[in-house]
Amino acid sequence: MQYESERIEYKSQMIDDIYKEVIAFANTDGGVIYLGIDDKGNQIGIDNVDETYTRLTNGIRDAIAPDVTMFVRYVLQDNKVIRIEVGEGSYKPYYLKSKGMKPTGVYVRQGTSSVQASPEQIRQMIKESDGDTYEDSRSLEQELTFDAAKTAFQRYGVEFSVEKYRALGITQNDVYTNLALLLSDQCHHTIKVAVFKDEFCTEFRDSKEFGGSVFKQLDDAINYLALCNKTVSTIKGVVRTDKQDYPEEAIREALLNALVHRDYGFSGSIIINVNDRKMEFISLGGLLPGLSTEDIRIGVSQPRNKKLAEIFHRLRLIESYGTGIRRIFKLYENCPVQPSIEATTNAFKIVLPNMNAASAASEDAPATTGKATAAITPQMKTVMDYLAEYGEMTDEDLQELLNVKKTRAYLLARQMRENGLVNVDEDNHIHLTEEGKRIATHIYERHTILSQLFMSLGVSKETALHDACKIEHDLSDETFDAIRRHYQAHR
Repeated sequence: MQYESERIEYKSQMIDDIYKEVIAFANTDGGVIYLGIDDKGNQIGIDNVDETYTRLTNGIRDAIAPDVTMFVRYVLQDNKVIRIEVGEGSYKPYYLKSKGMKPTGVYVRQGTSSVQASPEQIRQMIKESDGDTYEDSRSLEQELTFDAAKTAFQRYGVEFSVEKYRALGITQNDVYTNLALLLSDQCHHTIKVAVFKDEFCTEFRDSKEFGGSVFKQLDDAINYLALCNKTVSTIKGVVRTDKQDYPEEAIREALLNALVHRDYGFSGSIIINVNDRKMEFISLGGLLPGLSTEDIRIGVSQPRNKKLAEIFHRLRLIESYGTGIRRIFKLYENCPVQPSIEATTNAFKIVLPNMNAASAASEDAPATTGKATAAITPQMKTVMDYLAEYGEMTDEDLQELLNVKKTRAYLLARQMRENGLVNVDEDNHIHLTEEGKRIATHIYERHTILSQLFMSLGVSKETALHDACKIEHDLSDETFDAIRRHYQAHR
């Protein structure tokens, strides 16, 4: 007589406890259950074999999810013993329907016992069965409601019904996916917003956390950020002009980008930091392999959560893949400072500058000084770099280079002419003045030395070039001269 082991279990009679044994074997390496043998190995048989057999087969079919019956084989032995052969299942974890896909409902075989699986074991089984795609994997939470999702779908005239769940990716084999969890009212991912008194984000003014369905989080965060988006009024003559700190569309696009593209495999929240100078959106999950921040800026997009992105597209919350970031930069084309994007291995950040604060700073700054370059905006620098290389440009060249309209190109050229950086000949061709050439050379030297210094310290080329652009205008000549001497002495 064989003893109980990792793959053998004895049951003297039919009790509901037998279902957890089936689950444990299916979730592990398979095994055999003998019904009608006590735990000492004595063959006592069972009464009413036919009734017990029917109850057993129906119970295993009805009590366990997903369907495990294809991995179970029954053998009626002459001694009134039922041999139940359970193979290792291919769609783990199997669990008691009455308990759900959580430790109290999921069992694994451990020695001669069937024990509750740990949350990590459950997640690992899901990963092995479903793959690494978060939104396609089965949700650990199966008791979900979709009130917010129904409202969002109705708002945009798109059908949302149980019949559509599978097509949308909300269910697979009648089981809710993680995509369903994100859309549900029970979504455990959140958005945290912090408003700070200082530009270094160290002293809190207010903070909020928004949970529930991603649709509810979107609406709640948009409404709250609208309260943080102040309007500044200016009066020139009899004309009053109202201008918000941030373009509303830019806030919306940055938030949608964070919601759609974050890595939901991380448990942390989307972070939004606001102060008087900027609004930054930080989402978990870096760029997908092969993509750079420059790729993102020009409109390249590889959705991490394809089905979630498709749902947002159907609801016209996003127009098309890859346009959101470009639209943000377009909204800032006339601003002295530009948005920025940064990516690390596990995070992505979009920074929106406060347009009113930037304009005020630009107005307070001197037009140009003898050696300093602080008044040179990024657009001016781009124009000066072009002229330094090619010698001249037309109005059409300027519009194409900066991707701006004719009026903006004209105003920028006029500002550069008034600052003594360029002149315009009789053929309307733009050239650098001697002062412009001097400043362009000065900027180029700063940019080159700073970027090379950063790269010599181990910084990647892309990051070094980006950071050099950010700080080259803010350094005093004294500090830069010291950096240059140090770099030349040690290279």
